[in-house]
Amino acid sequence: MSLLTAFSKLALQSSLRQVSTTAVSRLQISPVLFAEPLKKKKKLDPQIIKHREDRRRKKLEKQIRRLEKNARQLKPVEELEVPLTLLDEKAKRERKLAPLSEEELEKRALQTKEWAKYKHQMKIHDFQIIDRLLQSQNRALEELRKESEELYQEAIQIDMTLVPVTVKGPVATPPIKNYVSPDGDYIVEVKKWD
Repeated sequence: MSLLTAFSKLALQSSLRQVSTTAVSRLQISPVLFAEPLKKKKKLDPQIIKHREDRRRKKLEKQIRRLEKNARQLKPVEELEVPLTLLDEKAKRERKLAPLSEEELEKRALQTKEWAKYKHQMKIHDFQIIDRLLQSQNRALEELRKESEELYQEAIQIDMTLVPVTVKGPVATPPIKNYVSPDGDYIVEVKKWD
């Protein structure tokens, strides 16, 4: 028996020596699959299947109706809502002005009418100037066309040197001397409404 065990040990060692470690990349291992037999499908009554589908359809229709109803509601804009603290302090903040006299109301109404009449006259005057300029331009182009068709075609071409115009004018407020603009982060605090 000892001879037999020694012989099996020698056989095992020689077989281990013959296994190459360089050929490990060619070794393939398949995953262990613990399969079980497939379950039989239960036969359901067609009436039950139809009832389930009807319930599912009704639920979806109800959700769609709810979404359509809420779609008409506008999302609230917090900037347009008056804070409750200001509503509470309305009486404190309200100015007590003396009522205007009849003469003052009439004077203001006359001033408004005079201003409207003045602005209307200015608008008509501007339109008249534009019409006169367009008429004189058309007359000059007609006279130029009678003289020379080539000069007329050159005159009606768009001057591309005038198109990239850069105009520098006064700004809304004058710059503040020795003003150091702050460098910082811009934090957006807009709430998202779903």
